[in-house]
Amino acid sequence: MTADHFDVIIVGGGPVGMALAICLHERGVSTSLLEAQGLPEQVKDPRPLALSYGSHLILERLGVWETLPQITAIKTIHISNSSHFGRTVLTSEEAGVSELGYVVNYHDLHRSMHQLLQNHGAHYQTGATVSRLTTSTEQAQVEYQQAGKNKQVTAKLLVLADGGQLATQIENINYHTYEYQQWAIVANVETSIPQNGVAYERFTADGPVALLPSGNGYALVWTVPSLSAQEILSLDDITFLSRLQDHFGHRTGKFLSCGKRSGFPLILKYASPTIARRTVLVGNAAQTLHPVAGQGFNLGLRDAFELSNAINERPIQFVKIGACEMLKNYKNKRQVDRDAGKLFTHSLAKIFTSDLPLLQTFCGMGLSVLDCLPPVKRFVARRMIFGARG
Repeated sequence: MTADHFDVIIVGGGPVGMALAICLHERGVSTSLLEAQGLPEQVKDPRPLALSYGSHLILERLGVWETLPQITAIKTIHISNSSHFGRTVLTSEEAGVSELGYVVNYHDLHRSMHQLLQNHGAHYQTGATVSRLTTSTEQAQVEYQQAGKNKQVTAKLLVLADGGQLATQIENINYHTYEYQQWAIVANVETSIPQNGVAYERFTADGPVALLPSGNGYALVWTVPSLSAQEILSLDDITFLSRLQDHFGHRTGKFLSCGKRSGFPLILKYASPTIARRTVLVGNAAQTLHPVAGQGFNLGLRDAFELSNAINERPIQFVKIGACEMLKNYKNKRQVDRDAGKLFTHSLAKIFTSDLPLLQTFCGMGLSVLDCLPPVKRFVARRMIFGARG
């Protein structure tokens, strides 16, 4: 079986893998992108994606931003703790940016990136189910099936951007997992008070509830206990909205309607290390975070952008793509941002759901103190926007 050879093979054609492929293709790095699923679906999907202002800059540089059909800006983030004193408000003015972030539809982003790859004539293979990964000191090899045929590709560097299923084939990479015993229920909802660029993050005993401005309404991300998830998903719309109203409150007025609902279990899962021989993990293959504060995709997009920069730091003829030195340099640059993202989201998810009254009192006090310290708010906001380096 003859194997095609590339500089880089990317396994996983979600937005993070696509972003890396676009970066590398534009910089003249021969790249093959393998995706197990078919072409992006044309049906409307309710999943919201919260993008930081920093992610917007990356997508704008890639030429993706202007092709997105619906973008809703987040000017303000209102953070509160249900049944406890204290709240804080972050604004774009305090952070020194035009917007704190944006909300887009996941599949809109997926389709726009796919179209851009097609326009570039990139080597993007859908329906490619990877069966075997092997690496040596000289190259990586990927075996996969596509349309009933067995195929092979080799490259100087293998990038795993899937959900982490394939990394178990790579020697010395291990995963650490923490199950939150929670689900996230997502849907689009409309309220009697139209959204005005304010995102709400409300912590409750069951977990955070986020309302992200999306179109004329909001994209809902509702954290619920695992044991309640299926029951809540099966409620009729009127009962669902009534339950949500009781849980969230009336800051946005009355909940009037909701779209299609979906849910998924929440875990913290991260790889250690994120590099191996001729291999690097990015996005969900490197870390899957709790959705609180919307850091997961933004962290993965920074993985892709920084890896592209690591490959292209020097003129291409002098770059040893996939070499140990290159991978270590990339890992060292990403380590602080990755660790900070894990610690930040995990701490929020655990501390604000604690049933200790004294701890909840301190959480409320902390929100109030933060609201009175603009320089500290700016520090926090810019690290949410741009990562650990701010």
